[in-house]
Amino acid sequence: MNGLLSVIIPAYNEEEMISRTSETISGVLEQADISYELLFVNDGSKDRSWQCIQDEVKKNKNIRGLNFSRNFGKESAMFAGLSEAIGECVVVIDCDLQHPPEKIVEMYHLWQEGYEVIEGVKRSRGKESAAHTFAASCFYGMIGKAAGFDMSHASDFKLLDRKAVNVLLNMREKNAFFRALSSWVGFKTTSVEFDVQERVAGESKWSVWSLVKYAISNITSFSTAPMQIVTFLGAAMLILSVVLGAISIGQKISGAALGGFTTVIIIQLFTGSIIMISLGIIGYYIAKIYDEVKGRPRYIIASTCGEKKTEENEGTTGGK
Repeated sequence: MNGLLSVIIPAYNEEEMISRTSETISGVLEQADISYELLFVNDGSKDRSWQCIQDEVKKNKNIRGLNFSRNFGKESAMFAGLSEAIGECVVVIDCDLQHPPEKIVEMYHLWQEGYEVIEGVKRSRGKESAAHTFAASCFYGMIGKAAGFDMSHASDFKLLDRKAVNVLLNMREKNAFFRALSSWVGFKTTSVEFDVQERVAGESKWSVWSLVKYAISNITSFSTAPMQIVTFLGAAMLILSVVLGAISIGQKISGAALGGFTTVIIIQLFTGSIIMISLGIIGYYIAKIYDEVKGRPRYIIASTCGEKKTEENEGTTGGK
């Protein structure tokens, strides 16, 4: 069983990697005799990434490009690629080649065996700080509990059958978390382990603050766990109130006076902090609802390059 493979490659300020990534992935797939298309999605890059993509399209007819009107984020870039991909199976891979391209062939062969979702599972996370490793562990632990499956080594690197792709595209939520949703949809699933490679050119576009925002956005879009924090804080305040109330009543009965206003002020500050935190969490969820209700598109495509493959020019393409 053969079929056209679409490879989605989100790119943001990756002018140093476009050509290298294109040549590497194309070489791997051609050597394995797999019919393919590479779909670069330029996520509003401020460098020459779009020009580099256009140059690659001129050199290889199997390459297409999408150009966003501005930066919409990696999640939007991946969903744009899913929407435009025409392959019977689709792979999502980072442009920095930290996901090893040779694993695509292994994923494709597993798809040929009948698997419909092939997860790329990180065997090692490469070089990163202990703080980053701990934060990632906490983030995926929370998402895993909400989803009901282990996401401790999850990544965006995965292959999806056309059926799974169609299910994802039919989900109308704007704040979608691809990494979790692509696992949540189910289907016949297996995994391929890989070691995160070192970046050979350019630098990571993820700052600490952008990672924090990414984590908060995805946790709230996929899980209601933060809302449960409000309930937990309320319960903690209730227990504290009962304890302090019992102490006050005991002191009143015994005739002992309370020690000034210090305790009262501390309790008021603590209570006010809990209320403000709770309102902030609730307000964030309301803002997410507001974004969904507005119904704005996930992304805006300003231009495209390259032609879609057809049955006449895509070579060996079979049904599944």
